[in-house]
Amino acid sequence: MSVEATTSPDKAAQRGFLFALSAYLLWGFLPFYMKAVAHIPAIEVVAHRAVWSLPVAGAVLVWLGRTSDIKRALRTPRTLMMGVLMAALISINWCTYVWAIAVGRTLETALGYYINPLFSVLLGAVVLGEKLKPLQMAAIALAVLAVVLLTWENGGLPWVSIVLAVSWGFYALCKRALPIGPAQGFFLEVLMIAIPAAIYIAWLQWSGNGHFGGTGMADVGLLLSAGIVTAVPLLLYATGAKLLRLSTIGIMQYVAPTMIFLVAVFAFREPFSTERAVAFGLIWAGLVLYTWSMVADQRHRAQAPAE
Repeated sequence: MSVEATTSPDKAAQRGFLFALSAYLLWGFLPFYMKAVAHIPAIEVVAHRAVWSLPVAGAVLVWLGRTSDIKRALRTPRTLMMGVLMAALISINWCTYVWAIAVGRTLETALGYYINPLFSVLLGAVVLGEKLKPLQMAAIALAVLAVVLLTWENGGLPWVSIVLAVSWGFYALCKRALPIGPAQGFFLEVLMIAIPAAIYIAWLQWSGNGHFGGTGMADVGLLLSAGIVTAVPLLLYATGAKLLRLSTIGIMQYVAPTMIFLVAVFAFREPFSTERAVAFGLIWAGLVLYTWSMVADQRHRAQAPAE
C-alpha cells in the first residue's frame, strides 16, 4: 500500500508526459495533413474540422459521464456566450493556420506559436493584473524586436504570426475562465461552430462547389479525418496538462512549433533568409528567458513552505 502511494505520483506524471507529448507530436505533424487538403478552401476545411470533431468530443463526454455539464452550460447564458466567443476565436485561429500552410507560409505559423506564450504573459499582465518579472519583460521585448525585424524584411507586419498568437492567447484566457472542464468546453466550442458549419457544407454540396464526394473519394477520407486530427490532440493535451506541473507543460509547448519549423524548412523547402534566422534567434532567446523565469518561480514556490 505504501509503495503504491509513493509511486502513484510518478506514474501519474509519466502518464501526463506521454499524453502531452503525444498531443504536441500530433500538432507537429499536422502541417502534412494541411498540405494534403491545401487544394480545398480553408473555410471549408475548418467547417469539416468542426462538424467531424463534434461526434469525437461527444463520445468522450459520454465515456466520462459528463453530458449533464453540457446541458447546464446550454441553460447558462454567461457560459453559452463564452462558448460563442471561444468558438469565434478558435475559428479565426484555424482558418489562418489552414490558409497559411496552403499558401506556403508555414514558417510564419511556427513563429506565431513561438510568440504565443510570451503574448500570454503580456495578456496576463494587462488583463489579469499579473506582475511581470524582469526576465519576462526582457523576453517580451525580444519578441517585439523580432516582429519589428520581420516587418522591416517583409515590408509589412507578419500578420499570420500575430493573428495566430493573439487569437490563441485570448482563446486560452477565455478557456481559463470557462466554468466547465476542458473536454466539456471543447464540445461546447465545436457545437457552436458545427451548427453554421453544417449549413455551409450543405450549401456547398447543393451548389456543386463542395469537396465532400464527387468523382474522387480521397477528399472524403481527408475531410472525415479532420475530426480525428483536430479533437484527439486537444483531448490528449487536456488530459496531460492535468497530470503535469505547469513548468513541465511550459517547456513542452515548444515541441510543436519546433517541429512545424523543421517541417517548413526541410520538408516544404520554404525560404529561410538571414533576417528570418535572426528573428527566430531573438524569439528563441526570449523563450529561454521566459522558461528560466517560469522554472525559477516554480522552484521558489516549492521551497516556500519549508522556509
